[in-house]
Amino acid sequence: MPPSLFAPLKPVAPGLRTVLGALCFVLFFLGWGIATYGGFVKPLFLASPGDSLVAGWGLFTEFGFAQDIAVTIWRVLAGFALAALLAVPLGILMGAFKPVEAFFEGFVSFARYLPASAFIPLLILWAGVGELQKILVIFIGSVFQLVIMVSVIVGSTRLDLVEAAYTLGASRRGVVLRVLLPAASPQIFEALRLVLGWAWTYVIVAELVGASRGIGHMIIDAQRFLDTGQMIFGIFVIGLIGLVTDFLFQAAHARLFPWARGR
Repeated sequence: MPPSLFAPLKPVAPGLRTVLGALCFVLFFLGWGIATYGGFVKPLFLASPGDSLVAGWGLFTEFGFAQDIAVTIWRVLAGFALAALLAVPLGILMGAFKPVEAFFEGFVSFARYLPASAFIPLLILWAGVGELQKILVIFIGSVFQLVIMVSVIVGSTRLDLVEAAYTLGASRRGVVLRVLLPAASPQIFEALRLVLGWAWTYVIVAELVGASRGIGHMIIDAQRFLDTGQMIFGIFVIGLIGLVTDFLFQAAHARLFPWARGR
């Protein structure tokens, strides 16, 4: 590979990016196969790629794993949507207006360090063990992180753009709607993409307690029977869904904000 490709911040051609990304997966599966098929790791601790695929096929054909996947996706999207509906407007207000930031920043900074999993016992008392409890775990884990991220993004808008808008006669509302939001929207979209990835970690934690369906529930059931193949397959399904979601976000970002392409 030519040394010139490693120049700092130099973009990579789309074709080469695809090849390098695929090569990383190939090396990962190669190492996994060597460790398992070569006998370096016992099947009790790590199933081989082939055994994991067989276990996954059994999950779909015998245990209705497709329904588990659908339930988990619904929980993630519901909790994430609720968090975004609250966090994005509040973050915009905090970034645009410093008195609002001063009022909320301390509490939001405090709350975002609270682990969402610690709320599970309380949420079970308040909402039971149904869908609402699991959605609220995702909401709590996502909303405060997203508020801070959106606030920082909006607050980092170039001041010269704001001053130019005032010079041209814009009102405070006009500055927010026509300067701050257009300037911050691409990065806010990226923040949503990142936080959605975190939401997947929270849903698995939520499904470990009091769930009868879901990917997390399946993983716990597999752990009881020491079936590492099913556990690994469930983890890989989460990663695959996340990868597809990530690509969809990137495609939507490129289509909605063509001027903000950074690579």
